[in-house]
Amino acid sequence: MSLRPYRDIQRRKSRQIHVGSVAVGGGAPISVQTMTNTLTHDVAGTVAQVQAAANAGADIVRISCPDAESTAALKHIVKQVSVPIVADIHFHYKRAIEAAEAGAACLRINPGNIGSAQRVKDVVKAAKDHNCSMRIGVNAGSLEKHLLERYGEPCPEAMVESALEHAKILEDNDFHEFKISVKASDVFLAVAAYQALADACDYPLHLGITEAGGLRSGTVKSSIGMGSLLWAGIGDTIRVSLSADPVEEVRVGFDMLKSLDLRHRGVRIVSCPSCARQGFNVIKTVEILEERLAHISQPVSLSIIGCVVNGPGEARETDIGLTGGGSGSHKMYIGGIADHNIDDEKKIEHIVRLVEKKAAEMEAAKAKTADAHAAE
Repeated sequence: MSLRPYRDIQRRKSRQIHVGSVAVGGGAPISVQTMTNTLTHDVAGTVAQVQAAANAGADIVRISCPDAESTAALKHIVKQVSVPIVADIHFHYKRAIEAAEAGAACLRINPGNIGSAQRVKDVVKAAKDHNCSMRIGVNAGSLEKHLLERYGEPCPEAMVESALEHAKILEDNDFHEFKISVKASDVFLAVAAYQALADACDYPLHLGITEAGGLRSGTVKSSIGMGSLLWAGIGDTIRVSLSADPVEEVRVGFDMLKSLDLRHRGVRIVSCPSCARQGFNVIKTVEILEERLAHISQPVSLSIIGCVVNGPGEARETDIGLTGGGSGSHKMYIGGIADHNIDDEKKIEHIVRLVEKKAAEMEAAKAKTADAHAAE
């Protein structure tokens, strides 16, 4: 039994699908996605962006395939990257078939928008033949005409109805390897639509607040909308939609999940906003450490507190802690216990070494456990 029941999030139960090797739904860890913004036919540029996102922790990356040149390039891209690729398809069923044949792990496509029943069957066959899942992607800005005429404007009811109409088309074709999203740029609309959809089906849900904005405003907007859904247990995979580098989308996504104790990757820094009591420049120190420790994938916790008012208390809850002291010397905590002092000018390099050492220990322990389980 958890000693902190107020932290427990009961995730919505859903069926499980796969996007390549990544399990989505059915209790699998919530995956973090992003999308490239390069021209897809620029194979080298797109591969570089996918790999940068993967290095930041992205589990899945989506690539737009608007034309035959893009799907032709996709075949070469897929062979050079380490994460499953979702092909973003709109309207043209041939692009979906080409993307499946090119090695896409998932197709983002709305089956009701690609034409005749035969075209849908052709796409479903290609997906089945190439072990490709799908995402039904409903967007408030592009709802079907008949739904807008019925409801008058984008609303949660219209978005859910659209999603279920598309889902039924796939179900009628005996295809069930799909997830669903109902995105909107309006936080209230998106959250209400996801809440209603979560009650209406058991398919895994892909969360997103679409066109959220720039790095700062988009992060805030996404955190409010997606954070409230995740806190309620809704969501199996996420994409933070920012007008920024895709790597930033990945970082924000993981920070969101870390804040809710849903998934842990990389260093979690607890730091104070600083004040006149600080024994060192907290803001600059944290800025440098965030950059220097970005390569760490193990879930190490680090507290950086400027003075002794809250420093010891925060250090007790983290793997490594630094508390500001006087005369240019600060206290280091290891495993929550005061351990040694460090001179101010040496603190950055010292902390980096300690975090890297802790991460290596965690990685070794993880490998040992995996070897033990494999031997059973």
